Amino acid sequence: MNDMKRLLLCVLCLLLPGLASAQLRWQEGRHYTLLQPAAPVSTPAGKIEVAEVFSYGCIYCFRAKGEMQKLKEALPSDAVMTYVHASFVPSEGWPMLQRAFYTARALGIADATHEQMFTAIWESGEVPLLDGTTGRMRNPLPTLADAARFYQKYGAVNPDAFLKLAASKEVDAAVAQAEQLIKLYKVSGTPSLVVNGRYRINNETLSSSVEQRQLIDFLIGLERRRLGLPTPAPR
Repeated sequence: MNDMKRLLLCVLCLLLPGLASAQLRWQEGRHYTLLQPAAPVSTPAGKIEVAEVFSYGCIYCFRAKGEMQKLKEALPSDAVMTYVHASFVPSEGWPMLQRAFYTARALGIADATHEQMFTAIWESGEVPLLDGTTGRMRNPLPTLADAARFYQKYGAVNPDAFLKLAASKEVDAAVAQAEQLIKLYKVSGTPSLVVNGRYRINNETLSSSVEQRQLIDFLIGLERRRLGLPTPAPR
């Protein structure tokens, strides 16, 4: 784009109100991908879902956790952050961590222990994924028993009860649902963000976390308009 076109775009953005201005800035197929068919959402009626596809075993998710928390806190009152744990990398323990996450969610402690699990893996070593000397993946990898001890300490759950639930049909179904969502999202890496099952954020086209939040606000606005929802009062 030459300088004259850039200047014209800037002038138009100043002249056009709100959503129309944002539609010039954020381009489908570049900044975000429209998912067809749309994936189901887990939020109640009247709420718009912002889902993060992540793994506790993903170093990039660990590094992004602060920005993800800021995003969650900045969401408007009609939007809800949810989490979908991926299993892409068995050689780094992701399937076990996925099952542990959905077990914790079934117990109602996933949100309260979310950031601490990242810390336990990548900082304190309480969940022994990495060898502290070599920095490489441990062999053998941590097990569900290691996860159960973590959730006993930080979630006050009985380890035996945790392991029993982890092997249940309830958690099997939650894991299968996560795998199906990831297929519908057409996500191949983490962390990835999807707005209301319809729009996948193309992070590689964004220059900062500020732009990421602005794009998500725009897509929430599109969903509001599509669903006929009122604009909530600012927080």
